Amino acid sequence: MSKRKNNGSKKRPHKPNQQVKKQNRPNTSGNQGGGKKSTIVEVTCQGLTNEGKGIIQWDGKQLEVEQLLPGETAEVAIYKKGRFFNAELKRLIKTSDDRVQPPFKDHESGGCQIQHMTYEAQTQFKQKVVDDLMKPYGKPDPIITMDHPYDYRNKNVMTFGLNKKRQIISGLYAPNSHRIIPMKGSIIHDPKADEIIQTVTELAKSFKLQPYNEDTGQGFLRHVMVKVGKKSGEVMVVIVAANPMFKGKKNFVKALRKEHPEISTILLNINNRNDSMVLGDQEKVLFGKGTITDTLCGLEFEISAKSFYQINPVQTEKLYNEAIEMAELTGKEKVVDAYCGIGTIGLVASKAAGKVIGVELNKDAVRDAIRNSKRNNIQNARFYQADAGEYMSQLAAQGEHIDVVFLDPPRSGSDEAFLSSLVKLKPSRVVYISCNPETQARDLKYLVKKGYEVKRMQPVDMFPQTSHIESIALLTR
Repeated sequence: MSKRKNNGSKKRPHKPNQQVKKQNRPNTSGNQGGGKKSTIVEVTCQGLTNEGKGIIQWDGKQLEVEQLLPGETAEVAIYKKGRFFNAELKRLIKTSDDRVQPPFKDHESGGCQIQHMTYEAQTQFKQKVVDDLMKPYGKPDPIITMDHPYDYRNKNVMTFGLNKKRQIISGLYAPNSHRIIPMKGSIIHDPKADEIIQTVTELAKSFKLQPYNEDTGQGFLRHVMVKVGKKSGEVMVVIVAANPMFKGKKNFVKALRKEHPEISTILLNINNRNDSMVLGDQEKVLFGKGTITDTLCGLEFEISAKSFYQINPVQTEKLYNEAIEMAELTGKEKVVDAYCGIGTIGLVASKAAGKVIGVELNKDAVRDAIRNSKRNNIQNARFYQADAGEYMSQLAAQGEHIDVVFLDPPRSGSDEAFLSSLVKLKPSRVVYISCNPETQARDLKYLVKKGYEVKRMQPVDMFPQTSHIESIALLTR
């Protein structure tokens, strides 16, 4: 694996001293963190929320503190925001054995909410979250962990802006704001993707590519997205701009390729909207064929800028293998892949099923699924653009017999309309893959009431260093 430039981003966590010398500092009130009036108190962490935040008690209230672990003693700043109180970690007094030193400063963690935990502590925390949520349905299997829980993301998106000195910076938005925190990388990003974005940042300065300003509507450069084929080694770079007027684009592409000859394709995406979506509808290929390929579970997938492709392919293979094992396919079954996206799990399952029907509302994803089916010469899979619930209701009304349904809904889970259509269809086995065990537990409750039984639950650590968890549940009639 290629090394990062010497910016400290490859430094691995190490153990801090277990006891931090306490300063002789009394509890005081004052202005903390940008002028907010706060009270400094000494507290002991009593547990963790499902998002990995520390739980403390203060003045009869339960508050949450980021980056604090159970059993730790710390000084925190407590300040009032409207009708609510917030708490912010100021200084650790006594640390936990489960703490490691994050490779980045806390406020530059880039979404790595629990990178301050040892990996063993992370997986124990996630196991407990799933165990507690799924308690009504039995005991989940031990979580499937990752051998190398770093550098796993195959997609990296950074936002561009100006700092107070009017210098071009790239990074991520601070929580609940549009303030950009400059970042050179993250322990979960592909190292090569981080290097490429840093090169683009430097080139943007020399080519005078002004970042887009949401308030004034002026400027050009909004985001840069890099996608990496972890097995193929192919690399896609997407320049997301507010308008198509890319001055000096040929020389820019030439300079970027000179620094990174490993780049397979470069695209210009035009996003002139005012919403939070990264990509716009228009795109133009500046170099290469406009797509990259990667291999997953023995199949080759073509990935476009807009394709949804699981961001951790190493763990995705483990996830899909578990899901297909739960389905107990013998080669005769008729399978529905609901919310199928670009068809990854349906196409992988097709090798062991009789027939696969993929259903997806996004037309671009359906087009990609059909193309990937042809690319792998798969004859027993068909993909349709439709609302999955409505489509399954139609199948039920037609008396169609379906043996297995795979569903992998968004974080919000399935709605009752979809779940009722699933019940009408009466598949003998349902394999429910979820990136949010809370909504999965809610949906399981509905299906159990309608005559299904939860037979097995399997958490998978798809997102090390973050509080997110993937979970598979098998239900049978």
